[in-house]
Amino acid sequence: MSRILIVDDDRALCSLLAEYLQREGFVVDVAHDSETALAQLQNQTTRPDLLILDVMMPGRDGLDTLRELRLQYRLPVIMLSARGEAVDRVIGLELGADDYLAKPCLPRELLARVRAQLRRNAPIAAGTLQVGSLRLEPGERRAYAEERELSLTGAEFLLLLALAQRAGELVDKAVLTRIALGRELERFDRSVDVHVSRLRHKLMEASAQSPRIESVRGAGYVLLVAAA
Repeated sequence: MSRILIVDDDRALCSLLAEYLQREGFVVDVAHDSETALAQLQNQTTRPDLLILDVMMPGRDGLDTLRELRLQYRLPVIMLSARGEAVDRVIGLELGADDYLAKPCLPRELLARVRAQLRRNAPIAAGTLQVGSLRLEPGERRAYAEERELSLTGAEFLLLLALAQRAGELVDKAVLTRIALGRELERFDRSVDVHVSRLRHKLMEASAQSPRIESVRGAGYVLLVAAA
């Protein structure tokens, strides 16, 4: 059974969501502050498979917590916050969140997002994929540019893999949303755009010879190999 950690200072909401997810077959732990959550991530025995993280918490908030945990951990993170404005979603995604839901949300919708994130983190068939100076090892969920390993979240890796498998071809934004986030593209949804922006930065930071990701306005993205 997959283990989920809910981090939120709203104890009533934690109890509600924990009970709902437990009925759906998950092992659920709760934490009401970032220090407790980060300590649990260090525990090999109780380390979660997925984190549901509230933005607004006393002391260190969810965004600071996310920034710190991304230095070490790649597990999927769903941000959950009453601050549902577009700019807040973008900030959360830029810091490494895999998905973002605004409060109040239906437990059933959260469950769908949880299942989607866990599905896309399931094992991938092994085999090396080489695109120019970029090498992907899907079985290990690792990517290298000029043999320098890229530090990618789960969503970023799946986006890069989808683009690399179709290198030189336009990949529709709706297709990338289904592959990387495990859900359908929503109106005014910029999640994939933010993930792509982070990918571009990481590729260029690793090597000037990395393949580049070009956008096709209103359509999607294409991965282009740098000229020799």
